[in-house]
Amino acid sequence: MSTINETGAPGVEPLNEKAIGEESLAPQTTRIMDPWSYLFAWLGGCVSIGTFTVGSGLVGTLNLFQTVLAIAIGCLVIGLALMINGQAGHKYGIPFMVQARSAFGFTGSRIPALVRSVPAIVWFGFQSWIGAGALNLVSATLFGYDNMVVFFVGFQFLQIGLSVLGFHGIKWLENIGSIFIIGALVYMFFSVIGKYGDEISTNLVNVEGTWGAPFWGATMLFLGIYSTMMLNVSDYSRELRKSVGPLGQVAIYANSILPATLFMGLIGLMVSGATGEVDPIKVFASAVDNKLLLVVTLLFIAFAQVTTNILNNVVPPAYALMDVFKLKFRTSAVLVGLLAFATFPWELVKDESAAGLNLFIQTYSAFLGPIFAILVVDYFVLRRQTLDLDKLYDENGPYQGVNWAAVIAMAIGVVVALIFSGMSWYASLVPAGLSYWFLMRTLPSAGRFAS
Repeated sequence: MSTINETGAPGVEPLNEKAIGEESLAPQTTRIMDPWSYLFAWLGGCVSIGTFTVGSGLVGTLNLFQTVLAIAIGCLVIGLALMINGQAGHKYGIPFMVQARSAFGFTGSRIPALVRSVPAIVWFGFQSWIGAGALNLVSATLFGYDNMVVFFVGFQFLQIGLSVLGFHGIKWLENIGSIFIIGALVYMFFSVIGKYGDEISTNLVNVEGTWGAPFWGATMLFLGIYSTMMLNVSDYSRELRKSVGPLGQVAIYANSILPATLFMGLIGLMVSGATGEVDPIKVFASAVDNKLLLVVTLLFIAFAQVTTNILNNVVPPAYALMDVFKLKFRTSAVLVGLLAFATFPWELVKDESAAGLNLFIQTYSAFLGPIFAILVVDYFVLRRQTLDLDKLYDENGPYQGVNWAAVIAMAIGVVVALIFSGMSWYASLVPAGLSYWFLMRTLPSAGRFAS
């Protein structure tokens, strides 16, 4: 196996000490996150308003206990999947864009990059609009100034400014913010129970619900919110110290994602079940009677969108732009922020959009599941956890072009996933993984990728 030294290899920039914000696709040599920093980063980055919306969409389908169990199962699957697919990045310090080259090829790796980037940019716009709405309501409450457009544009440029700081900036933003976030989540959770306790008992506790396909579909929806991160987890695991083993990584992922998902999903379910309201800003405004606490709650919503967007929705598409167009990280991060304006988030937050967001998650999960399965089979089964870094960074080497075995296997997985759309991510794994394994052994053009 070849390695890359401090002077680099073909197609790789020298691994010199980088300035803040100057992220690189080269193998990471300096790990900046210890286990606690990594846990807090994931905790701060997983407070998604999308989770709230998914919880709201389960009213009338699952009862409270079934929702808790669905979230727990989804988060356990998430933790295991993140640990498994993050091993290549953790061991070799490579990002997702480089990891995908051994399976898809240099040109072919742009396919999973595009599939990963589209939902990231959509969520970026959606969550930015929610955060701006929270700031707008704070302004209207305290100063009587109400201008959603101004706050959205300003909030978006604030996030763009923070994102160019790279992982050093992300680390401190997430670590500091996670403490405030978990405290605010606990407060909001018990505030909702205190205000809507009777309605929650009537509409969510004392109802039968279902243990059939809708229950397992709900577990898919909760893990589907994070299925994007399952692909590019190497972008983060390459920053984690090598001393943290697989079990420690699962513990970190589960214990960071579960609290955020549990609180946000249940708050969405309980408040929407009690009031019928699905707009998170209106929900929290109605749940908090004290003006000061309302302001603090709204600021929490805005801050949570910043931490989630910068970690989950800026880094992956920015790395993709760096690889495809040979841009610097700062330039790529700015472009991602600007692209989020084009997602029309003001349409996504409408009451009638809750079901549409669930359909959106199911649809993109149909594409993400097959890619995840292909990457896992490629790294663990075909390559036995051994990568040749020289080949991964040599644009003119055996991995150049497109590996059609991966593309065909992905297409097979997508078709199966769309047929079983209610559980698209689950349904796609085995067909895509087995197809890739078979094609890598039988398709003549795949031979040069097998080494």
